[in-house]
Amino acid sequence: MPEEGFRENLATVLEAVADAVGTLDPDRTVLVHGDRARTWAQFDERAARLAGALAARGVGPGDPVGIGLYNSPEYLETVFAVLKLCAVPVNVNYRYREAELEQVLRMVGARGLVVDATLADRAAVVAGRFPELSAVVVAGDEGRNGHFCPYEEAVAGPPAPRCERSADDRVLLLTGGTTGLPKAVVWDCAGVCGVVSSAYGRAQRPVPADLGGVVADAVAAVREGTAPVFLPASPLMHGTGFFTSLGNLLRGGRVVTLPQRSLDPAALWAAVQEHGVHELAIVGDAFAVPLLAELDRAAAEGTPYDLGSLRRVFSSGVRWGTETKRGLLRHGRLTLQDSIAATEGGPFGISLSGPDPDAVTSRFTLPATARVVTADGRDVVPGSGEVGELASTGNLPLGYLDDPVATAAVFRTFDGVRHAVPGDSATVEADGTLTLLGRGSGVINTGGEKVFAEEVEQALVDHPAVAEAVVVGVPDDRWGSRVTALVVAEPGAEVDADALAAHVGARLADYKRPRLVTVVPAIERTVSGKIDRRWATERAQELSGRD
Repeated sequence: MPEEGFRENLATVLEAVADAVGTLDPDRTVLVHGDRARTWAQFDERAARLAGALAARGVGPGDPVGIGLYNSPEYLETVFAVLKLCAVPVNVNYRYREAELEQVLRMVGARGLVVDATLADRAAVVAGRFPELSAVVVAGDEGRNGHFCPYEEAVAGPPAPRCERSADDRVLLLTGGTTGLPKAVVWDCAGVCGVVSSAYGRAQRPVPADLGGVVADAVAAVREGTAPVFLPASPLMHGTGFFTSLGNLLRGGRVVTLPQRSLDPAALWAAVQEHGVHELAIVGDAFAVPLLAELDRAAAEGTPYDLGSLRRVFSSGVRWGTETKRGLLRHGRLTLQDSIAATEGGPFGISLSGPDPDAVTSRFTLPATARVVTADGRDVVPGSGEVGELASTGNLPLGYLDDPVATAAVFRTFDGVRHAVPGDSATVEADGTLTLLGRGSGVINTGGEKVFAEEVEQALVDHPAVAEAVVVGVPDDRWGSRVTALVVAEPGAEVDADALAAHVGARLADYKRPRLVTVVPAIERTVSGKIDRRWATERAQELSGRD
């Protein structure tokens, strides 16, 4: 069952915390981005003015607003602004091409869109086909594009007045789910409050019972100097960075984002040192390997980074190797938290390491709200070798947007309690640890991004030189999996692997582009005529030198 605690509208809570902390310390910064900073009063005012600009362009209660921004103060200001209007924030991947952007905006029925300037041209194409998209704001570009409004112009206008809101107001989080199309997971503010309340547990503080308790805790944390400082190196458009940022804001904390738009290990560690960061979110070995290399380099040159403030590093859903964890722990007295989680709920498994490097394990255990269940709802017996699926109760979303069938399939009731069961298979060892068996072979997790094989296959076979294609994930020490394609050429055609990869990259987000393309004589199929993905995976591993 959901944990006890406050169940409030997120905008109302943020306003109350901003008022209280801003009164206590008017100069206290809440958002830091390079040489830019926002105080609590500025955070609230800019969000209110952006809300006013969106409202003036037709956005109202219940209207979805896409947010296609890089990690920045503008991302969190926009979430705050949308929630102030009782509208619905929707995370939008800034890597999307026009077709993908249009697909997700139509799916959720977006009325507004706030995007980085690098997406402005794509947004212009989509807006021309999608008249319901009445409000488009572009950050990082002072020029105009049709009816688009520059972000700084939007936050210079009149603010939207505060209003009564409900804990039932919605938040949509787009996720790949288990099909080739994105799904929109519907959360209400009450459920999000439950998820982000984990910030209190990490601080060994009780979860407040109501809004007054949230404000009192935030004020106490600021007064005591214990308000958390968080750096989301992982994208705010993903659940780990988003939920953890919100939880730390509710505690009167500060969120530090990096101006660099790809991982810069030296800049990240310099920011941790400069701003006294307490908590850091990363994306498994995709981030941890280069971050460790930079720590090793600096230490070897006699200029080690000061990680004395850093207490915890999070990762979720992506491979994070044991040796990498050990290396990080040799540079600081940390807790490393590796979680199995999904947009649909969780955590389904937790692995905690630190501070002793020699005691590191990458084995996961079940938290109190999780279990491994069989198809008929029985708990898998530890040590039995029986395969089940990871399930979690606690704070859960309402389901999938406009998809009761998928909602019923994933959100199931066992013993009278609702659980999320997104499809990850596992067994439970005799000692209670988990052996993870993964999800459907058609989903590739590369650096935290989900890639659906059929979508990439379709892009490949649309090339005139390709007759057939199969796409699989090959294990990769840094990214978890590497997108790999086996293709059969049309008779008489010559296949250029680089040209095929570029062809996919021109149509789909770059992370979906195959990193290895190999021509094969034929693609094996099962007796039912379907592609034999087990054969394809084994063949791709052979060709890439992995076994």
